[in-house]
Amino acid sequence: MTQGFPMAMPGQRIGLFGGSFDPAHEGHLRLTRTALQRFRLDRVWWLVTPGNPLKAHGPAPLDQRLAQAREVLRGDPRVVVTDLEARLGTRLTADTIGALVRLYPRVRFVWLMGSDNLVQFSQWERWQEIAQMVPIGVMARPGSRVAARFSKAATIMADRRLPEGQAGRLTEMTPPAWVMVNMPMTDASSSAIRAMRQKSGDGRG
Repeated sequence: MTQGFPMAMPGQRIGLFGGSFDPAHEGHLRLTRTALQRFRLDRVWWLVTPGNPLKAHGPAPLDQRLAQAREVLRGDPRVVVTDLEARLGTRLTADTIGALVRLYPRVRFVWLMGSDNLVQFSQWERWQEIAQMVPIGVMARPGSRVAARFSKAATIMADRRLPEGQAGRLTEMTPPAWVMVNMPMTDASSSAIRAMRQKSGDGRG
């Protein structure tokens, strides 16, 4: 594998968790650990994006966000913090996943998202192409479980949804396939942490 790209063995089950991580926090870590357990994943890769096209204001510098994300993980060997989108030169999730599927043809990837993202998933560019490439694991988050269940994407993909009790089979399924699982609730959010830092005069986030 090219230098700077994570190692992955054939047959490994790897969750892809993308976002600006501006900054990474305990909520990201809790979602990741829930995904590792419920979907029986071997690893989760955090794809720290250069920038989010859906957000009006740019995030903190990439190197700063990568370093902070590694601090939050506290050395958990199951989670890899990556700048893969910057290395691949991709900005859209569909392009990133497509490139990774080509680079790692024998790896079982799963796209991970919170239920708040499922609510707006149908607004993502080429979202149905994403669903055709990899199974999707959704973690319920505060205030969005019901909206996610009745979202446009969930309605369109209703016949491809696994029961929560079969979440451990997600990596074995041929996409499109998805499941939503409950997880311990947390109100932590990157925007709230940034607001607290600005109020306290800490400009890191």
